[in-house]
Amino acid sequence: MSEQIKPQPGILEIELYKSGASKIEGVTDVVKLSSNENPYGAGEAARDAYMRAGHDLHRYPNTDHASLRGAIGDQYGLNPEQIICGVGSDEILTLLAQAYAGPGDEVIYTEHGFSMYPIFANMVGATPVKVPERDRVVDVDAILNACTDRTRLVYLANPANPTGTMIGGNAVARLAAGLPEQCLLVLDGAYAEYVEGYDGGVRLVDGRSNVVMTRTFSKIYGLGGLRIGWGYGPQEIIDVLNRLRQPFNLSNTQLAVAEAAVRDQAHVEKSRDNNTRLRAWMAEALAEHGVPSDTSCANFILARFASAEEAEGADAYLRSQGLLVRQTGGYGLPQCLRITVGDESSCRRVAHAIGQFKGGAR
Repeated sequence: MSEQIKPQPGILEIELYKSGASKIEGVTDVVKLSSNENPYGAGEAARDAYMRAGHDLHRYPNTDHASLRGAIGDQYGLNPEQIICGVGSDEILTLLAQAYAGPGDEVIYTEHGFSMYPIFANMVGATPVKVPERDRVVDVDAILNACTDRTRLVYLANPANPTGTMIGGNAVARLAAGLPEQCLLVLDGAYAEYVEGYDGGVRLVDGRSNVVMTRTFSKIYGLGGLRIGWGYGPQEIIDVLNRLRQPFNLSNTQLAVAEAAVRDQAHVEKSRDNNTRLRAWMAEALAEHGVPSDTSCANFILARFASAEEAEGADAYLRSQGLLVRQTGGYGLPQCLRITVGDESSCRRVAHAIGQFKGGAR
């Protein structure tokens, strides 16, 4: 290739994202607990909508997503005009970087934050700035101290991935109020529905001009395979993002299934209740085997081992038992394993296997 043909600044700094493994060679009975998927899958209404959508595969989708935005607005009490839909919440997060950051700008994310955040920054030529956390919890003061006149975006997952920890509404509000005037706070609420009574940042968006929130259908709604997300923010920001969004970014199938899913809150409640119960059970069971974890507000726990070597050994033993979890060395947590809260059988298998590993089985 010609030396004059070069990618934009920052692109070559991007490390390819690695998704959770789904197969173990030589093992047929594999339980995948590496991608924080809903073990109960999509709800019946969403599955029915998926089957019906097959009749319109030859039709182009509506470009304004009006019906889905209306359903989201009905469910969460939001103005549909302030909602944007995308290919997973990742697309909304990407559009925000494209719209509001570039070369010479800075994008803040926290020490153990979602690994896509620095990728979004590098994608647009901005400088990613990693801010330390305090015992795996977001430190608002550290973020505010890291801000400069070049800071344009702060990405904050709440609850966080892969730690599962969360900061309260007062702390988030203090962060939003303390940011430089040219900076947007982006609240990534991929796991917000797992927290009973949590609005994901709606009231903060409604009360300020510098906050945008995102949500996804990939987690509690069980639609990871369809890639659907949405964002809510001030009207002027949503208008900017819609100028960048591809007009046909979501298919008829995605739109129809997501609308059915958001109207089926019984499935959400069942999934949340089961997750809350089994998350507490698994965390206690692992603690009894000498593997602690922080209180998680998501659909996984971050199991902490004595060392990176022990975590690697535990991962290898779990794999030998057909259990796939996520190593977190790439998040700066090599001594930990992120374990999705599966169904009851899966949780018991994980606890039993880690008990065997800690008891000397190799």
